Amino acid sequence: MIYDKLIIGGGLVGLATALAIRAQDPDCRLAVLEKEADWSRHQSGRNSGVIHAGVYYQPGSKKAQFALAGNASMYAFCQQHQIPVERCGKLIVATSNDQLVGLDMLHERARSNGLDVSKLSAEESHEIEPHVKCIAALLVPSTGIVDFKLVARKYVELLKAWDVDLFLNCQVRELKAHGWGYSLGTNKGVYQTKYLISATGLYADRIAAKTGNDPEMKIIPFRGEYWHVKPEKRHLVKNLIYPVPNPNFPFLGVHLTRLIDGSVHAGPNAVLAFSREGYSWGTIKGRDLLETLTYPGFWKLAGTYLGEGTREMYRSLVKAAFLSSVQQLIPEIQSEDLDRGEAGVRAQALRVDGSLIDDFQLLERKNAIFVLNAPSPAATASLEIGKYIATMIGTT
Repeated sequence: MIYDKLIIGGGLVGLATALAIRAQDPDCRLAVLEKEADWSRHQSGRNSGVIHAGVYYQPGSKKAQFALAGNASMYAFCQQHQIPVERCGKLIVATSNDQLVGLDMLHERARSNGLDVSKLSAEESHEIEPHVKCIAALLVPSTGIVDFKLVARKYVELLKAWDVDLFLNCQVRELKAHGWGYSLGTNKGVYQTKYLISATGLYADRIAAKTGNDPEMKIIPFRGEYWHVKPEKRHLVKNLIYPVPNPNFPFLGVHLTRLIDGSVHAGPNAVLAFSREGYSWGTIKGRDLLETLTYPGFWKLAGTYLGEGTREMYRSLVKAAFLSSVQQLIPEIQSEDLDRGEAGVRAQALRVDGSLIDDFQLLERKNAIFVLNAPSPAATASLEIGKYIATMIGTT
């Protein structure tokens, strides 16, 4: 069978794109292929469950636009489909005087992105988070929490009801472009499609390259590790507590997150993974690691962030170092209060010159769209990214 449109990748972005395509073109023959035994097994199912507001992103960027719109559409979707969700708000806290400038910059950026945020004193912050250590904070009321695995499950349920063909355990091994579209060789046989959409996260660059397109970037995997706060100490964190980001490091830093089930997580850090699915130090895949270590952009990035990167690795290996980061926010949390949790891997798109691709990035080619970079807040913005892609495609 030749499909009109076929999506590779069953994470939140791929599934949401299928929803948007089906809504726009109800009669098209549409399929989604996923290599795992279930949906949203990687970035979509291994995040902190936060519905982001759009504080951090460059005004005018796709991240800023889609986060703002996605925040609203995700709440509406969850409420419509009875998915537990909570608009709990978050605090971004300055714990020292040298972070106040960064806090002010975030305040201005948030306002530029259309957010209703408030600067708080230490006393006002303690009314919201009594145990937090800070000298000032930024309150972001529209941030919330949800279980994105439940969101993905609902996406799948709707797609099944709308007669979209869904294939699990279906890994693309070969991908060929033709004048009429694409043929995909998989472990389950050959699929054909007039139009191809790739939303493959950790493998985005490889899928694009299989079609003869140069993505002009490479995915470098960074593992983010979480620790669980034991139940008897969960009361120390009411909602979400984030630090002011370190201007010398491109990741947000360790923060404290209450999940929708009431548990509290601390993390993530950001350490180089030795496999694109390297959820632990012991998971090593030769091809993935070789690609990273032979990519010039990686060494340029490593040189730029050598100090902070080394500290991240130390914090990964030494619990006391991770605890120190947590105690900068909540001093009462002790080593015995933390149990190691599961990790996620961020698919970070990196240019050959060592610069990080910070915004969402899509590559449009004849009869195809490749989602090359969709890190956080892609889960929050998944419905909006899907609508954007569907609009790009039209009803062709």
